[in-house]
Amino acid sequence: MIEVKGLHKSFGEAHILKGVTANFEKGKINMIIGQSGSGKTVFLKSLLGLYTPEEGTIAFDGRIYSELSIKEKRNLRKEIGMLFQGSALFDSLTVEENIMFPLKMFTNQTEKEMLHRVNEVLDRVKLPGSNLKFPAELSGGMQKRVGIARAIVMNPKYLFCDEPNSGLDPKTATVIDNLIQEITHEFNITTVVNSHDMNSVMEIGENIMFLKDGSKAWEGSNNEVFITDNEAIVDFVYSSNLFKKVRESYLKS
Repeated sequence: MIEVKGLHKSFGEAHILKGVTANFEKGKINMIIGQSGSGKTVFLKSLLGLYTPEEGTIAFDGRIYSELSIKEKRNLRKEIGMLFQGSALFDSLTVEENIMFPLKMFTNQTEKEMLHRVNEVLDRVKLPGSNLKFPAELSGGMQKRVGIARAIVMNPKYLFCDEPNSGLDPKTATVIDNLIQEITHEFNITTVVNSHDMNSVMEIGENIMFLKDGSKAWEGSNNEVFITDNEAIVDFVYSSNLFKKVRESYLKS
């Protein structure tokens, strides 16, 4: 579990996060949603330790990040997997080398041990035998799956995904959603997903936090989205006529 209490973050006179408090549960898809400029990215980067909040705490299973030593923070980093918005694969490295990168950085495994682990995660994301391909030879969806393989190669306790469906067609986006959900449940990971894709939110959002102007405006499950009377989340989610019809149908049933 990740516990966030009273998080504040500013850049100059711009107060981006305004006392955000949230609990992200283990073994669940925890989603952060909100309009552009709502503070989603700053919040995610604060969780990752890339930004230092002026106030508030972030605790990973009881370990308050700001109180950890440099060595303890490095050890915690080994427990975190990250799927970047654009996959962020190294173009000059093969699939195998990309996935092996965290192992080389954080472990003392032999080449044979690392290769065995690489093949395990490639099988898990349904890309066996793609070791020697380069990112340019892969489709966008395949690159995302390589990104997921790299994110889970260290057997993380925590998985962060930044707009995992960005740039993908709906069918491929569903494949990525399902894969993230399967891995989260299978390995009991605390998964945090930063997303603007409402299809994704409705399909796999087990715990959803809605940010508005740097504050938490609503929190609940994808089922509760349909019945909430919170004006902020209703206006955001149901700006689409399709979702308006889904909500109306749900409330009538």
